Amino acid sequence: MSSSNPRKVIIGLSPRILRQVPEELGFRGKTLQYLEQSMAHCAMRLGAVAVMIPTVERSSDISRWEVATQDYVALLDGLILQGGADIDPAVYGEERSTHLGPIDAVRDRFELELLRAFAKANKPVLGVCRGLQLINVAYGGTLYQDLEAAGVGSHAHRMADLYDEHTHEVDFVQGSWLQSIYGDARRARVNSIHHQGVKKLGTNLVVEATATDGVIECIRHTRCTFMLGVQWHPEFHDSRFPSLLPTEPLMSAFLDAAAERRKESVMAEASATAATRSAPVQHSITFTASPPRDVSLYFVFMSAPVSRMVLITLSSET
Repeated sequence: MSSSNPRKVIIGLSPRILRQVPEELGFRGKTLQYLEQSMAHCAMRLGAVAVMIPTVERSSDISRWEVATQDYVALLDGLILQGGADIDPAVYGEERSTHLGPIDAVRDRFELELLRAFAKANKPVLGVCRGLQLINVAYGGTLYQDLEAAGVGSHAHRMADLYDEHTHEVDFVQGSWLQSIYGDARRARVNSIHHQGVKKLGTNLVVEATATDGVIECIRHTRCTFMLGVQWHPEFHDSRFPSLLPTEPLMSAFLDAAAERRKESVMAEASATAATRSAPVQHSITFTASPPRDVSLYFVFMSAPVSRMVLITLSSET
């Protein structure tokens, strides 16, 4: 593909898992992996290609030898960790409380593998709600299993009847990266659909925004090119809610980071390929009779896609 028409950025989204499928959907006794369309459309509206990354279970009939996490990392330019079930407290060394919601240990393990693999490849990661919490525990942080039960915060962070219509204000940390992409705003309004939150902050993570009651609403990894988690759902900040924090600056920054990382990878691959093709290939031919002294023959083979210079050294058999 020519540089004037580069490949679009491809973003992978981790799926939610539904094991108890409602009878009216069919699929009796089956497991569904799915994503809510707003998250995919949020990236697609800005020109990215969004794909779902099916979870691979250790006990499934797909062997890890056949499909590895690294296969996803190699093909994709960025990762979005979407919301969903609570994270098993065993991941961060705690016992389950009675206030814990549904969990899925398979999803926990798989998403932690994805997160760490993308981080190792220095490819952008955006965590949404549960995704923020996963980033935190991946780097040694812990969570409040239920904010209300823990007595954290002065207002509700989830109201089931309102769902994404429930909102509150957040304060940007002064001088933070998040504040910079929103024109140095000090405060904004976001939706709130979570009952868990950050307790102990993970290593190399910094707080970018908090709710007005102090609950952490955005975190960023300081040693990754782009790894950010937000506790709200930016994909639900649509035309219904014009007063909420616009999604485009955040999503554009994420996709720009993915495009830049892809550009760096393409340039590195091209450089390595050019170096390999330009290096001379040396062969030796042995004669039973003595050839002329100090003779080296140079040949240039004109073959696609580039010419190669081959050095053939003539020597007598010893």
